[in-house]
Amino acid sequence: MEAIVSAVNDVVWSNALIYLCLGAGLFYSVLTRFAQVRHFKEMCKLLFSPNTSDKGISSFQALAVSLSGRVGVGNIAGVAAAIGFGGPGAIFWMWVVAFLGASTAFAESTLGQIYKTEEDGQYRGGPAYYFDRCLGQKWLAILFAVSAIIACGVFLPGVQANAVGNAFTQVFGDGNIVSTSFGDVGSFKLVALAIILIVLAFIIFGGIKRIANFTQIVVPFMALGYIVLALIVVFLNLDKVGDIFYLIISDAFTAQAGFGAAIGWGVKRGIYSNEAGQGTGPHAAAAAEVDHPAQQGLVQAFSVYVDTLFVCTATALMILITQQYNIVGELPAGQFIVQNVDAATEVGSAAFTQMALFSVFGSFGQAFVGIALFFFAFTTILAYYFIAETNIAYLNRYFKGSIPLVLVKFVIMFMVAYGMVNNSGYIWTIGDIGVGLMAWINILGILAIFFVAKPALLCLSDYEEQKKKGEKIIFDPVKLGIKNATFWEKRLEKQSKDAE
Repeated sequence: MEAIVSAVNDVVWSNALIYLCLGAGLFYSVLTRFAQVRHFKEMCKLLFSPNTSDKGISSFQALAVSLSGRVGVGNIAGVAAAIGFGGPGAIFWMWVVAFLGASTAFAESTLGQIYKTEEDGQYRGGPAYYFDRCLGQKWLAILFAVSAIIACGVFLPGVQANAVGNAFTQVFGDGNIVSTSFGDVGSFKLVALAIILIVLAFIIFGGIKRIANFTQIVVPFMALGYIVLALIVVFLNLDKVGDIFYLIISDAFTAQAGFGAAIGWGVKRGIYSNEAGQGTGPHAAAAAEVDHPAQQGLVQAFSVYVDTLFVCTATALMILITQQYNIVGELPAGQFIVQNVDAATEVGSAAFTQMALFSVFGSFGQAFVGIALFFFAFTTILAYYFIAETNIAYLNRYFKGSIPLVLVKFVIMFMVAYGMVNNSGYIWTIGDIGVGLMAWINILGILAIFFVAKPALLCLSDYEEQKKKGEKIIFDPVKLGIKNATFWEKRLEKQSKDAE
């Protein structure tokens, strides 16, 4: 089974996808004149826009929902895996992915807003919607929707749950060993699983509002606490910081684990972590109540910075400063290039991060990583559910019925249970396949949309012009030549009638 999963992953995550992700980010960075830099101040300002409604959530809530997907296991265990398999230089390529990916996130999230719809009293949008309405390619929209449901409903939840289970065991131990169909499992882990499933069921059966209300509190609190601990580690080791940054940058091009390993693991883990280009961010972006699509596009671009430049960098600095890591070579397989800790330490887990904090804060640091990982992973699972739900809502226009949505809720809960108690190493590989499937379809699709209609760029130019003139911000898709943005057309028509 593991050999089959690895073979599929090698095809999905070939060099073509790695360079396509980087190329798409560079493409939109140049075309937007590096909006991710020019509009940084505007991004921060828009975060606290008070807009909300019964049908939509605020920009900050949408940011929290999307961050709940971005800030997850990839920020703790994923960074450790990038260093373990790709060397310190992999972190440089994660930074590159974040910087360029912010423009990709802007484009896809702006498209999510432009082509969103109102369904059953909620705003819905995402790649399936803009492939359908902008490209007019229903087959591509259906293909993305199906891949997103499979990836977010089946493949990805297990990765998050598996990391939580490993971290929980690292902190509390196994307890009594219980035999299950998946192998022997510690009783403490089973208790944690029961709590997770109960809370998960309560939230996902409550809809986007309940998800948004939960994530807007938990995500900022845990991310800030995590970054504060990292800063303490950095300040206690200020004399080493310069050498660490030099190591990261120099190793990016003369990599200990090989240049291909550094860029491959850096890009793969970067995309897994910040999700720019995956097509997941636009779902939360479309749910936001804003005056102009470009506003939420900029907010989502900022979320990439929060994820990679803040949280992922915090993890990397802690691991590298404390030297709590090993580097495993590709050839010969399994041979250590660098070994600073016990050879039995699992490279693809959160163990490096826990050991780094333990070396500074003792048992508190190790426990904090376990707690942070729990909340990061749990909120990511909520984001996965929301994405799956949105794509089921899209498919419901062709296949009516409430059974698929209920089924996905139970499937996600099953996959959480499976991932948490299963110790198989291919759980991460399954997650990579899910990410890769969505990334292939979404990136090719948004590049095609540029050559067909350029709506995201038109939107940005329109927003910049209105801001420059100091006008009241409105969005008129007809004026810009953007077709099928029916939600905005109806809103503008209603606003005109109300003004009369």
